[in-house]
Amino acid sequence: MDARLAQYEEKMQKALDFLQADFQTIRAGRANPHILDKIKVDYYGTPTPIQSVGNITVPEARMIQIAPWEKSLIKEIEKAIMMSDVGITPSNDGTVVRLVFPELTEDRRKELVKEIKKKGEDNKVVIRNARRDGNDAVKKLGKEISEDEAKQLEDQLQKATDKYIKEVDALVESKSKEIMTV
Repeated sequence: MDARLAQYEEKMQKALDFLQADFQTIRAGRANPHILDKIKVDYYGTPTPIQSVGNITVPEARMIQIAPWEKSLIKEIEKAIMMSDVGITPSNDGTVVRLVFPELTEDRRKELVKEIKKKGEDNKVVIRNARRDGNDAVKKLGKEISEDEAKQLEDQLQKATDKYIKEVDALVESKSKEIMTV
């Protein structure tokens, strides 16, 4: 890709990376520690990522276990999980916090697939906006470049857009399959 268009392709790549990270936080009936990535625990007055205050393990397919490095943090960890949008009530035995994931119902699976498709569409809009910004930049070059060169740059942008949209579709498809698999 032409160096003048690199920043627009970079925006498309960042949009795709964001979508991949976002999809990791959507639970598919199995315990996935990434679902806790956005949760912050009040650690002596400082919001701290949950991964920084304890050891997170997945002892069973549908359970996440958090062993805090300080026992006094158990209540704070539970409070942070309750206030998040994880949708699971934590339990503890005095030493570890456990999150047990129930099986997803058919309706919940369909809801999640709709949510995934919406996020995919939103992501495609971001990619198309990057293409539009790139095309605007090519038009601004105006008389500095020939019409043929402008057409080549626009074609390169379109190819990059097509590539990233295809990748978004593949991500949406694979995550939807994962969710619908019982």
